[in-house]
Amino acid sequence: ANHSETFFEIYENYIKQTYRNRCIIYSANGRLQLSVPVIRGSFHKVQVKDLKIDYSKQWQRMHLRALNAAYRSSAFYEFYIDDITDVINRHFDYLVDLNQELIKLVSGMIGIEPVLKRSLSFIPEYEGYTDRRYDLTPKRSQSEPGIRSEPYFQVFAARHGFLPDISILDLLFNMGPESHLYLK
Repeated sequence: ANHSETFFEIYENYIKQTYRNRCIIYSANGRLQLSVPVIRGSFHKVQVKDLKIDYSKQWQRMHLRALNAAYRSSAFYEFYIDDITDVINRHFDYLVDLNQELIKLVSGMIGIEPVLKRSLSFIPEYEGYTDRRYDLTPKRSQSEPGIRSEPYFQVFAARHGFLPDISILDLLFNMGPESHLYLK
């Protein structure tokens, strides 16, 4: 959160089973994965910048319904959902464009104003920068060294307990303007 520049690696090859096209929210039944469908084909050596969103499925409506069901009773849902809905309902050809717009929006909502840049070529290692491209995946958990989530209020915590490793939307809808304090 203290970094002035955030780079989107757009020249790497797309890796399935990552957060590039999915997130996990806290639903009434526990963890719920939301995925933005991408146009099928050979994922072998498809660069992230070339990955197109598949609009043949009604993923936007499904995601917004899931967010409503999961967070409508949270303290700050009504405050943020309209702007989030606007971005989700916008038509982006490429997944990287949707991701960058959502990150820019949510970052601003929590009081972080990173300078978002796109890579100009694939660089295996960024010297002098903190490289988090491969640190956070659905297969890794908070048990990874250096990654720990302190509990905060969650709508369904009484039913399932605190769930770490879920979308920042959960923090935003539950903590609102205090989200940035939690992240420090």
